[in-house]
Amino acid sequence: MVGANAPLITLGLLLAVTGAAAAGPDATFIVDGGCRDGVPQGRYELRTMGGTLRVAGAFSHGIRTGSFIFWNAAGSRIAHVPYDEDVRNGTIATWYDGPAGTEPLRRDESAWRRGARDGSTRTWYPDGRRRSEAEFAKGTLVTATAWSDAGARLTEHAARELILRDAAAADARYEQLETLIRAHLPQCD
Repeated sequence: MVGANAPLITLGLLLAVTGAAAAGPDATFIVDGGCRDGVPQGRYELRTMGGTLRVAGAFSHGIRTGSFIFWNAAGSRIAHVPYDEDVRNGTIATWYDGPAGTEPLRRDESAWRRGARDGSTRTWYPDGRRRSEAEFAKGTLVTATAWSDAGARLTEHAARELILRDAAAADARYEQLETLIRAHLPQCD
């Protein structure tokens, strides 16, 4: 049956991945998600063969929608990325890797609108001290304040450099997370 009234097919597939940076030591995953009309639809989960949840989110008509939450191989939350129409939209948050069963320390939070930073962005050092605070407008850095690892306030020029470097590193982490999803979609043939 094809069309809007087609039944939702739930799949649990074993997929092997080699060399995926975001995959961690266990590079074999179980994809649990549904399909409709040949594209991902509804709940999506990616787990290790040992059952550790690595990604949870949802698709609507083949595109990411709502929040995708990511965990490391030890089971600690590492990222929350909201999507609207398959683009980042909302407050993205990431955390430093931490031991299982503990609340990880924040790495960064940034407001996104229609796929670009738009609003407040804040970062922290691994020990929890603030690193930077910035405002972006449609992807452009507007204001910048940052502190050294010793706690001294940086000049505006140095703060801008640090914030832009951190934003580029965060973008690379987001891309790794999105690559993990793209490499492990439900098989909708």
